[in-house]
Amino acid sequence: MAANLSWGALGKATELRQRIFFTIGLLIIYRLGTYIPVPGIDTQALRDFMEGAGAGLGGILSMFTGGALGRMGVFALGIMPYISASIIIQLLTALVPSLEQMKKEGEQGRKKINQITRYSTVALATFQALGLARSLEAGNLAHDPGAFFLASVVITLVGGTMFLMWVGEQITARGIGNGVSLIIFVGIVAEIPAALVSFLEQGRAGAISTPVILGVIVMVIAVIAFVVFMERALRKIHIQYPRRQVGMKVYDGGSSHLPIKVNPAGVIPAIFASSLLLLPTTISTFSGASTGPVMSVILAYFGPGQPAYLLFFTAMIVFFSYFYTANVAFKSDEVAENLKNQGGFIPGIRPGRKTEDYLDYVVARVLVIGSAYLAAVCLLPEILRSQLAIPFYFGGTSVLIVVSVTMDTINQIQSHLLAHQYEGLIEKSQLRKRKSGARKAPSRR
Repeated sequence: MAANLSWGALGKATELRQRIFFTIGLLIIYRLGTYIPVPGIDTQALRDFMEGAGAGLGGILSMFTGGALGRMGVFALGIMPYISASIIIQLLTALVPSLEQMKKEGEQGRKKINQITRYSTVALATFQALGLARSLEAGNLAHDPGAFFLASVVITLVGGTMFLMWVGEQITARGIGNGVSLIIFVGIVAEIPAALVSFLEQGRAGAISTPVILGVIVMVIAVIAFVVFMERALRKIHIQYPRRQVGMKVYDGGSSHLPIKVNPAGVIPAIFASSLLLLPTTISTFSGASTGPVMSVILAYFGPGQPAYLLFFTAMIVFFSYFYTANVAFKSDEVAENLKNQGGFIPGIRPGRKTEDYLDYVVARVLVIGSAYLAAVCLLPEILRSQLAIPFYFGGTSVLIVVSVTMDTINQIQSHLLAHQYEGLIEKSQLRKRKSGARKAPSRR
């Protein structure tokens, strides 16, 4: 069936086509919103400031906001407050018994947790917007600093974040792919041409040598191939099904495999870890010389490229790889229960609790490779920026996000196309049965 996927099949899948157009339309609206400026901003001063900061901290921030932060658009905070709120709620769900009980209530509990996450997003976005507004004032980037400027910036940025949260949820529910990941993906892709031009311009000016440019191109291709290989890597666990009798028929026992991805969490740990490091960077970028002593100490040890920053980034990636896999991506207790209900078992392992322990054992060791791969790919841009002055968009984090989201979206499109083809085959078989039944005349005696 997969070999039959084509543009012709895509044209016949009306529902899939509507989902794709719906997703593209919302993403276009998001991109247009990044060019709508926040009221009260001195655009010329901001442009001059970001030209100096673009190669450093500002480049990191702009990657996750699609350039909206550099233009101080209404989506300057991006989707990061929602991601940060999701992290906090998921952590609390594992620690607070009431939230854990709410999670076990099924669909109703999930709706309650989503509502709590939305309220947390409003609170977190308000805090970040207020800090960003005060930093803009301290950096002399506002026309008329004061209470009205603070209120307008906070309301605009919080409203932009909540709109992006709604867009992400709508894409996930009615479109194709994960909405939050696609928003970040589109922001990165939209800024790649400008970063590529800047990179080649540095080469023409002599700031970067030709061997370095060729080496970066080869490295990006190698990283893409490595990411694709690791995202498709699986650890297969053999599953055996016993012989069973249904009525008068006896069915022989079969066997299959339970696939466990080397990186079950995908790109989520990298996004989560990056979101935790954005707030102090955002405030310090715009506050300039007015940075307080506490923020100065934090940036001295946790600034991009610093050893403490790299260690913290790596630790967060490893932590979220295990945490997200255990709580969302691969729940070993549910998998073990499903195998037990279906009569399947792992050879040599007793169904139930023993199977769950064995799955935890396997996943924990597979994630050693998966988390190490994520950390290695995500640390690559930090080394490139500090050693070779290469634009941030050519780093491993952006490549990881782009490749992972592209693969996930293509897989969902293929799933919809296969479902459409199966529906077509079922309709054809039903029509044939009706026609064959209509030809046969009832026998008369």
